[in-house]
Formats: sequence, structure tokens, C-alpha cells
Amino acid sequence: MRQGCNWLCLYIVWHAIFFSVLTHAATPEQIENIQKAAQAHVLDTIEQPPGGEIIANPGNIDSRIHATDCPAPLQTSSSTTRNTSSNVTVLVECPEDNWRVYVPVRMSISLPMVTATRPLARGSLIEAQDVTMTMVDRNRARRQGFSDMTHVVGAKLKRNVKLGDVVERNDVCVVCRNEKVVIRAVKNEMVISTRGTALSDGSNGDQVRVKNDKSQRIIEGIVTGVAEITVNF
Repeated sequence: MRQGCNWLCLYIVWHAIFFSVLTHAATPEQIENIQKAAQAHVLDTIEQPPGGEIIANPGNIDSRIHATDCPAPLQTSSSTTRNTSSNVTVLVECPEDNWRVYVPVRMSISLPMVTATRPLARGSLIEAQDVTMTMVDRNRARRQGFSDMTHVVGAKLKRNVKLGDVVERNDVCVVCRNEKVVIRAVKNEMVISTRGTALSDGSNGDQVRVKNDKSQRIIEGIVTGVAEITVNF
């Protein structure tokens, strides 16, 4: 009877130790390694916009989770590979020790955009020293901004712009209504330039109506520069 009790006691002790090993809480170092693995997964797999930056911040992990010092590199996966979402859930797992953890990762994307170096008043022309290129969180620019300063230098402001604000398409007219413009008529490699009057506001790439001052003919062209419209024939 005593021998049976000894075996029973040994079994209970062994089972308690084994169960404790399997369910012990993760150490701070293990949690940090899991977070770093999730962060690296996002930075390595999410499509990065041209000239942009992706910042990935892994969320907190419950310290009571089960984890080990995995004998092999941690494996990661997620269902998202595009930069259209601000939150990504990454699965971090160690198949060798049979555990897995889902880690929420907060992602932000910054893009190079033209911003004001000082307060700019409506009606003024933007000069080179008035703007600079700044990495801006994509969510700050609710409308379309500019990624090239040459697209705004020389343009007229349609509204006030504060220091540090992104200069957006609706803030400026690269070609302004009722103002003189150069009309470039392009056919194959031949280019003929003449003067005209813009009949609407426009930014680079916009299609606007313009009147040829010589022929008085009204045509449509594409804004290709400050006070410049190109018409392809």
C-alpha cells in the first residue's frame, strides 16, 4: 500500500511539474521576440509605396500566454499584403514547440509631400522658399497633395495655407481661370506655342478649357506646368 502511494505521489508530482512546464507564462524576452517577429513580418511583406515609409508598432501581448525559446526561427503569416489597412494581425508560431500567438500590429504609412514652410495667403504666388518636402502620415492628407515641388512653385493660392500644412490640389491653381497661359500644340515631334486665356482652374494633369487669343477658338488641353497647357493633335 505504501509502495502504491509512493508511485501515485510520484505520478502526481511529475504531472504537476510537466503541466507547469507546458503552461508557464512567457518571459519578457520571449514576448519581445514575438513582437519583433510580428513587426518584421509587416515591414517585409506589406507593399511599400514609392518613396514612402511604413512604421509598424506591434500591440501588447498578454504575459500569461504560453511560449518557449523556440529551437527554430519563429514562423509568421498574415492575410494582408497591401498597404490599404492600418491594422494587421500577424500569426507568430513555433511548430517545434506547438504554440502560436496572434499579434495585432498598428501600421502607419508616410509619404513625401509638399508642405508650407510659412503661412501662405490666398492670392499669392508660391515661391521655392515657401514650400519643402516632408514625410507626412497618409491619413493627414485627406485630399490629394503633391509629391514634387516643381508642380506648385509658381502656382497661385486659392485659399490660405498654414505653416506645416500639406499643399493640396484644391489649394492652388497651376493654371488659373481668366489668366494668360501658354498653349503648346504638339503633333508627333512638332511643337507650336501660342498665347491663350484659361477658362477654368486646373492643377497638373487636369483637363481644362482654354481660348486661343489669336483664333478665338476654344479648345481643351492638359495642364502640364505653371500657366502652361498642352494640346495633342
